[in-house]
Amino acid sequence: MNNIEPDILRLSMKGDETAFNQIVESFQKPVFNLCYRMLGNTEAAEDAAQETFWRAFQSIKKYNPDRSFATWLLSIAAHYCIDQHRKRKLPVLDIDDFLAETAPDHNTPNPEAVTLQKEHQTQIQELLNELSELDRASIVLRYWHECSEEEISQVLDISINAVKSRLHRARKKLAVAWQSQNQTSSHVERMKNGSPAF
Repeated sequence: MNNIEPDILRLSMKGDETAFNQIVESFQKPVFNLCYRMLGNTEAAEDAAQETFWRAFQSIKKYNPDRSFATWLLSIAAHYCIDQHRKRKLPVLDIDDFLAETAPDHNTPNPEAVTLQKEHQTQIQELLNELSELDRASIVLRYWHECSEEEISQVLDISINAVKSRLHRARKKLAVAWQSQNQTSSHVERMKNGSPAF
């Protein structure tokens, strides 16, 4: 995960807006990506990212420099998204919206591969939306942000054992759902082609 230069952080903690803007530039992508995976909607993710940075700016004087800044910032984002999700059920991912880091290379000559990748991204987001807020946050932090179990524990303010339990349960649920979804898809495809469905 990104980390910030001590001088920039020190100036930001003194209320320097220019320095804080550098923090925003450095962490904009990871914060947006976390919010997007948590909320499944580009507009909601943009709003959540802005709110995250606003809250971070308001409380940066309370930040403990002994703690990872990235973990502290992602904690603000994750808790805000969990609150938003609890307040209202958000719509499922818009088919045309995908994470920037997993977007296909536009120089790729194979349109089939691009289409397949988009379908998989849509499937993954739909499966993530079926998880509870804390399970989804644990999975997103582990696999999209490569956080350790200890970092996830700090971000979500739960014990490391709780993180392990949530990750195990969520992985199992995702695996079963993914397998079921793909078996259904291949069953439908075989039916379309006039092949036996077994």
